[in-house]
Amino acid sequence: MKPTIERGRATTPDGRLLTLHEHDGGFLIRVDGVELMSTRQHLSEERLAELACAAVRSTPAVRVLVGGLGMGYTLRKALAALRPDARVTVAELVPAVIEWNRNPDFRLGADALADERVEVVTADVADLLRTRRGWHAVLLDVDNGADGLTTAANDGLYTATGLAAAAAAIVSGGCLAVWSAADDPAFVSRMERAGFTVTTERARLRAGGGSRASLFIGRRR
Repeated sequence: MKPTIERGRATTPDGRLLTLHEHDGGFLIRVDGVELMSTRQHLSEERLAELACAAVRSTPAVRVLVGGLGMGYTLRKALAALRPDARVTVAELVPAVIEWNRNPDFRLGADALADERVEVVTADVADLLRTRRGWHAVLLDVDNGADGLTTAANDGLYTATGLAAAAAAIVSGGCLAVWSAADDPAFVSRMERAGFTVTTERARLRAGGGSRASLFIGRRR
């Protein structure tokens, strides 16, 4: 059996341990020992970007906010779906995650981060939703669902107040797309009360079967 090797570690703002591991040519990130993401399971993240960008890809100078850099899959797929004049801002809370992605030895998101359309901000995505307006699409892939796994402060993103802030920051007809490991009818109801028309899609994590994630796609009314 090939060993799992720790390649990096960092601490989230509320003290949780974030670690990067390599195993048999693949990489994974864990938070307090719980797997958060993996290079072997990323189809659902790419599908999230496809769905979020579908309605705005023809809009000139579209502005997209990606909450959570992860391993770069969501960002890369969003860039592929958008026009050359698009602007994509990535909000990543943990500086080490940005460093891991920029390290060419890890084969993660260095190519996507080098795209001239991309702005990377070391910040809480909730702060950007409160301070910047006019987003055409907002993609949230920062936890395993509608609760704060990576950091407890993320809980606020999924409350009625957090969703109201997102709705205020997104243009009419724009999109709020949220990745979740499981269905969450209560969260869908909160999105709808915040002013979104919501559809849910179950998307495979990897080719060939296995688990599926839930993608909540909200269009701002």
